[in-house]
Amino acid sequence: MGEIGDVKLPKLENNQKSYAGIPEAVFVEDVEAFMKESGDEENVEKVLKSLDEQHSKYKFMEFNIISRKRRLRQQIPDLAKSLEMITILKNQTSDQETQFLLSEQVFVKTCVPPTKTVCLWLGANVMLEYPLDAAEELLQKNKQSAEINLKCLEHDQEFLRDQITTTEVNMARVHNYDVKKRQANKAVD
Repeated sequence: MGEIGDVKLPKLENNQKSYAGIPEAVFVEDVEAFMKESGDEENVEKVLKSLDEQHSKYKFMEFNIISRKRRLRQQIPDLAKSLEMITILKNQTSDQETQFLLSEQVFVKTCVPPTKTVCLWLGANVMLEYPLDAAEELLQKNKQSAEINLKCLEHDQEFLRDQITTTEVNMARVHNYDVKKRQANKAVD
């Protein structure tokens, strides 16, 4: 396992460079040889279209990673607040007066008696009642999982940025190859 801060990341497989299995872009060192290998030495447009498709796929993956990171960044503080509330409920010995939000800008005062259970939203309009210890354990596990997933996504986003850059450089090199080849053909004519 790799570590980032106090979060331990799962270990990547031997050939794996990203947790999401993002394919690695190969840097084109010799454009002329690359064009010959592609079988379309004369058809630069087809090669550029293929590289553009690869670039678009990487950009789509990047969009998905960014949105998943945004959701996790919102979820982690919510889980931490829920854990704080469970600690308060565990330490509560008598009725406690509090306020809660009823609707926007409307708060209600209430007395909360000591309790041994709490209800948690699980998603998909499902709420379950848990004993305080079980709820705390579940929330801790969810928070830890969210932190690990966030770090994995950050790693994958960095890897993806490199792939996007490599693809963009490849596109520029193939385009420049085409320009030079056309200039050479014009000079011969």
